[in-house]
Amino acid sequence: MELISLARLGDEHMAKAGDSPQGRSSHTVVGGRDRHLRHLLLALKAGEELADHEAPGEATVLVLRGRVTLGTGTEEATVAALELLEIPDERHNLRAVEDSVVVLTVAKALD
Repeated sequence: MELISLARLGDEHMAKAGDSPQGRSSHTVVGGRDRHLRHLLLALKAGEELADHEAPGEATVLVLRGRVTLGTGTEEATVAALELLEIPDERHNLRAVEDSVVVLTVAKALD
């Protein structure tokens, strides 16, 4: 069993995002591409975004710090610290309204 401090990881990756030309940093906390469940910590500087993409399965975004906007072709939702949003099963993007740390959780469909 491994205890993971999301606060520590958030601080570490927010600092890395500040040093990165892309303004972001990420770390797979649990799982990976070869597993059904994946938790990914993502730090984004204000104004940075993940361009339109598809989710590989059911997904949620949990904001640990800051505020982000998740947009689809038809709607947009702003998610603040300690709020959780289910990501719709359609193309979407994610933009940091302010410096933000989020946990993306994806559960891939079972084959």
